Formats: sequence, structure tokens, C-alpha cells
Amino acid sequence: MIREHLTDHAGLPVVEFLDRGENEYHLHHSGHGRPRDGEKPLAPSRQHELMEEAGKDPGSVSWRLRLTSYSEEFVPYLARFVEEVDTSKVRALVIGDWGFEDGSDISSRELRDALIGHADAFPALRSLFVGDVTFEENEISWIQQCDLAPLLDAYPLLEDLAVRGVGDTHSGGDTLSLAVGGHARLRSLTVQSGGLPGRVAREIVSAELPALERLELWLGVGNYGGDTTVEDLAPLLHGAALPALRHLGLRNSQRTGSWLRALAQAPVTARLTSADLSLGTLRDSDVEHLLASVPVFAHLESLDLHHHYLGEDDAERVRAAFTEAGVRVDLSDGPRKPPSGSDDADDLHYYPAVGE
Repeated sequence: MIREHLTDHAGLPVVEFLDRGENEYHLHHSGHGRPRDGEKPLAPSRQHELMEEAGKDPGSVSWRLRLTSYSEEFVPYLARFVEEVDTSKVRALVIGDWGFEDGSDISSRELRDALIGHADAFPALRSLFVGDVTFEENEISWIQQCDLAPLLDAYPLLEDLAVRGVGDTHSGGDTLSLAVGGHARLRSLTVQSGGLPGRVAREIVSAELPALERLELWLGVGNYGGDTTVEDLAPLLHGAALPALRHLGLRNSQRTGSWLRALAQAPVTARLTSADLSLGTLRDSDVEHLLASVPVFAHLESLDLHHHYLGEDDAERVRAAFTEAGVRVDLSDGPRKPPSGSDDADDLHYYPAVGE
């Protein structure tokens, strides 16, 4: 579960741009536009001070845009941000709740179009996170993204894009698409999901992304649309796609063992400097294969395996083998206890960190 909002992004502290309801409640205590149930407002004076300080140097922070009340809609809220802040200096944006009401699904299409419409106001923007939404605001599988390729087209200098959520692939409504075709400057791409459709994976690896150094995919579970297979990522694994790639994250998978085997056999692994198979379902039946693969991964600076189902003895064997090979390995958040009566060979009995 994703419990907290980002406190830093793109190496910068995150500062809220208050919506009108928050301004009214915090600054005037008028009783109008109160924060949503469960919201914990910061001290009014300090929150306003942070925003005022950031306004003097807009490029020194990552600005979070999110609605915390029902008194303003996202499009006019963004327009007010552009009017009140010197956005020509803004380097990083974090987009949070763009108008979820009572847990309902609202597509990111309107906010996407608004960001595209204001593209000229953000010439310095290099990093964008769309979906800084906690599970209390909306479960990850309920966050309804849309086709974000036009957003990348509108920001040709963007270097870092992170997206949380895909959408309901069964409803016929908006779902995430990244069929961008190409982007010359993008260096980092992250897609966090409870289930990543193979279609999205294919769109990413078929795009011309010559500068992309970091790719992180949260693969999730089948019940929430996670049907990405090794074949979907074949151009990447074979080394034909994403020539600048140095970090690959295949995270939050219900089939971590299968991805471990694929990565151990993939030509792309030879040019990686780090790999991430964390938040997944690595378990005892994967240990011997993992140990046999130490020579393949020995050139890596780091291998992240945290959140796993390995027993303590097996985890120690893995840790010792990779440490001896000079690889920094993370085996924290384990061993996790498998569900009662689970079969070690049955993927469906093991759960990644984030699903619904």
C-alpha cells in the first residue's frame, strides 16, 4: 500500500500549492472548503510560509498540485498556479488528487489537456510525477490514467516521467497509454501499477527513447490487468531497444521468479549497472537459480530484492553470495509469511507489495 505523499521529488523538497479551499480554511478559518475526511492539514501559518518561500525561488522545489477540498476544480487551480507563480523557473511538478470525489474514478485526461495547454508556461520543466495519490485517496488500481503520449509530445525537454495507476482495463473507459513513438530527452520512466497491461509494456519498448537510462515497471497481478509477459519486453531484454538503459526495475510482480530467470538470460543485463526486482514474490524455489545466476549479475553495483518470501537461511545464502561477488544486495522486508496452505510453486498464492 502507498501510505504517504512524496516529500521529495527530483532531488527537491515537495511544497504544496494550496487550493482555494485550503487557503480559506488555513488562512481565514472560515469553515468553507474544509479538507476531506482523514486529511491532516499542516499548521496554517507554516504551510503558507512554505508556499511563500518557494514562490521567491520557484525552481528550488518540486511543486505539488492537488485538490484537498471540494471548493476548486483542477483546471482553474492550475491556471491560478500559472498566474501566481513564476512557472518559467519551475523544474519539477508532482500531480496529486485531481478531483476524486468519494472514491470515484476520474480520468487524468482533463489535467493532461490542461498541462498541454500551459506547456509554454513551463519551459524549465524537467521532471513530472502524475499520480501522487495515497491508498486513502484512491487505490492504485482505481487511479484512471489516460493516453499520456500527447503530454510527452508537448514537453520535448522533459527528462523524468513517473506515473502511478493505469485504469480499469475492463470498463472501456480511459486507461494509460504511452505510445509516444519517440522522445529525445527522456532519461527516466516509471510506471507504478497494481497490474501492468502488456500493451503498455509493448508501447514503451517500441518507442524511440535514445536517452532513457532508467526504466521502472510495476508489473502487479493478473486480477488488476497485469498480463505483461517476457515476450512483451523481448525487444528490451534482447538488447535491441533503449540503447542507453543502465537501470531496469521489474518490480511489484506476482511472478518475480520468472522475471529473475528472464533477466539472468537476457543480453540487456550485461550493460546494466543496477537491477530491481523488489516488492515482489521471490521465494525459496527461486534460491538455487538465483545463486547460479550470481556470475551473470556480478558486474552490477546493486540488486534490490526487498519484500520477499525467502526463508532466513536462504536469504543469508543469497546475501553472502552477492556480497562476495561485490554486489550490494537489499534483502530487507523479509522473510514474509506465505498464505496458509500455499504451494511454493503456485504464483497465485503469493502477493506483491501493491495490488488493489
